[in-house]
Amino acid sequence: MLIGEVARRSGVSARMLRHYESLGLVRPSGRTGSGYREYSGEDVRRIFHIESLRSLGLSLREIGRALDDPGFVPAALVGDLIGRTRERIEAETELLTRLRRIDAADPAGWEDVLQVVALLQALGSKSAGARQRAALCSGNEVPPPVEALVEAALRERDPNVAGALRWALARSVDDGGPALLAEGLGSPVAAVRERAVQSLAEMPGDEATVRLRQALAHHDVVVRGHAALALGARGVADAAPTLIDMVVAGRNDTDAADALSVLASDTAAADRIATRLVERLADGSTRASARGRLTQALADIPGARASRALVELSDDEDRAVALTATYLLRLRETR
Repeated sequence: MLIGEVARRSGVSARMLRHYESLGLVRPSGRTGSGYREYSGEDVRRIFHIESLRSLGLSLREIGRALDDPGFVPAALVGDLIGRTRERIEAETELLTRLRRIDAADPAGWEDVLQVVALLQALGSKSAGARQRAALCSGNEVPPPVEALVEAALRERDPNVAGALRWALARSVDDGGPALLAEGLGSPVAAVRERAVQSLAEMPGDEATVRLRQALAHHDVVVRGHAALALGARGVADAAPTLIDMVVAGRNDTDAADALSVLASDTAAADRIATRLVERLADGSTRASARGRLTQALADIPGARASRALVELSDDEDRAVALTATYLLRLRETR
């Protein structure tokens, strides 16, 4: 077959076939009497092999090695190709993410684009100071992409930078932050889950409150605790059982007791909380140390139910509990 016929059958242009020949990848088996290249069936098969290997991302030099070296081991080259392809996909994915975030910032001009790019680079800096400055300046002029802030907050280990990022998220005008942080609660990494709920706790609005209420049922006790403290400060009564569990377990029990006192905002709420505390005190499985913390938690719960409980506890068989209750009663009388 002449070069034109080969080009039609293979889909490879005559120009590319000549290029292959110049590189030694294809060597026409013969020439016609007029001196035209003539390709055999074996030559055409080699062309198809070249095109197949090109489709895998091999360079023409690598293709030449693969076809001409009898000792060539394809597995090594394929493994290298897999690695290079993964790196390329990661780079392209990173670029796509960056472009989406720039688009989400809705830049009005190139100056805005450059500001967003600079912010994204600073948030990914190795310098904690640079990351913190980026978070603190994130509200200036062009609003930062909330996805970038959430990603930075979930990976940040420096406590000062983490605080700045939570502050930036709380000021974000994009209302998608709570949903993105809620996804972080599903991370297999405990530290990431904790950063997610801490950030949620500082975000205002109903959406953040909804996500925090959902977190009360989380399998991670740390997540439940942060959610309960935040909800207690917001006056959400659903947090009370978790807060009482924290008092019993001795996890942030002082903060939990403070949150319970916030929830005891009216007589009915105060009596419900006091009743729950008393029930845990009466539970035979509750340890002595926990009974002491429960008694102390009654101190800032107003109302007759809490007062009656302290009176009863002043005669408790556990001397430490009795003394604590007696002291707390005296404090209540002086108020």
